[in-house]
Amino acid sequence: MHSDILRPMVALIAWTLVMLCWMVATRLPAMRAAGLSLGTLVGSKAADADRALPAQVQWKAHNHNHLMEQPTLFYAVCTVLALSGTGDGINAWIAWAYVGLRIAHSLVQALGNRVLPRFVLFALSSLALVALTLHAALAVF
Repeated sequence: MHSDILRPMVALIAWTLVMLCWMVATRLPAMRAAGLSLGTLVGSKAADADRALPAQVQWKAHNHNHLMEQPTLFYAVCTVLALSGTGDGINAWIAWAYVGLRIAHSLVQALGNRVLPRFVLFALSSLALVALTLHAALAVF
């Protein structure tokens, strides 16, 4: 079985892995510069890293966390659309819009972290997710 909506799902997974690599590539040198060692840290929390590392480094980590939150609903609803045979056409286009908006959100957060553009991108991506959810509901109920 093949559905066009699988492509944006894979694209967002790939983008999440790009953000993971970016986070590691900036965080490890910042930890070294701050005198932190993975070998000596015990049970640290995100707040500890926020206090110890520069904000610009943490923005990548925060965004990676965000890509583990709402997009999980995206993956689930896209799976429903694919399995119900309604993952092509407009639903695939909406899914691509969601992915594009999430990538833009990541770049805004990771590079400058301005709240207003981040909020606008988050709100627009949320509307795309609502549309996909409504279409999935129509398909299965």
